[in-house]
Amino acid sequence: MKTRIISSLIMLPLLVLVVLGGIPLFIGIAAVSFIAMYEFYKGFGHMGMHPVRPAGYAFAAMLFGIIYVWLFVGEDAGKLSESLLLWLFITTVGGLALGLFLKKHDIIDGLLTIIGVIYLPFFYVHVALLDNLQENASLVWLVFITAFGTDIFAYFAGVYLGKHKLCPDISPKKTVEGSLGGILGSTIISAIFVAIVCPQHIAGGFVMGFLGSFFAQCGDLIASAFKRKMGIKDYGNLIPGHGGILDRFDSVVLTAPFIYYYVVLFINR
Repeated sequence: MKTRIISSLIMLPLLVLVVLGGIPLFIGIAAVSFIAMYEFYKGFGHMGMHPVRPAGYAFAAMLFGIIYVWLFVGEDAGKLSESLLLWLFITTVGGLALGLFLKKHDIIDGLLTIIGVIYLPFFYVHVALLDNLQENASLVWLVFITAFGTDIFAYFAGVYLGKHKLCPDISPKKTVEGSLGGILGSTIISAIFVAIVCPQHIAGGFVMGFLGSFFAQCGDLIASAFKRKMGIKDYGNLIPGHGGILDRFDSVVLTAPFIYYYVVLFINR
């Protein structure tokens, strides 16, 4: 079986955390975020760039602290948005200031520090936010159904039908046919899942499956584009023969925020 399928299956045991939900899932998301940040920042070292890693980890820890208090300790959900805006302000100003005033770093390093925090921990933490919604929390599964489902269906469609390259300069093996197959497969299985867990929102299941697949593929391509610029094949070797955490969860980066905001804005109204 090809690497793409194997790598997706290797990640399946981690979905036990989704079954458990709550604090176990929150801890799992935090762990994935910090490992992915390490891999992401390390990749820029190949380009002679040096994000301020300790600051990035500190900003990420602050984010998870805010989310933890709001989800598991505090009661005033209305203050979450203000807290996150304050965190964004501190992270942005802090990252830029460090890039300007630290002798061993420059403004580009500061910007990369900020990007790493927002691109990974901030986007990933939407999985925990989705899991803790008072209504339709079970739709957190759609993050992984659309991401991994897209990957698997795109592989088979690409193998048997692929003829036209999708983005040859970024990912030479991806094809238009594979992309369309991933979207079709994600749409179908997402609609089936929603029809089972909350049939009153079946139309939303089709929309989330369709657009979720689009965001999953964009996340994959963005991660591949970064690797191209960094001059590396994989972000890490945590999973022998299959790369690092970010290699396996790149399609979740954009899917998690999309599913969360769709549910909040259009389903839990």
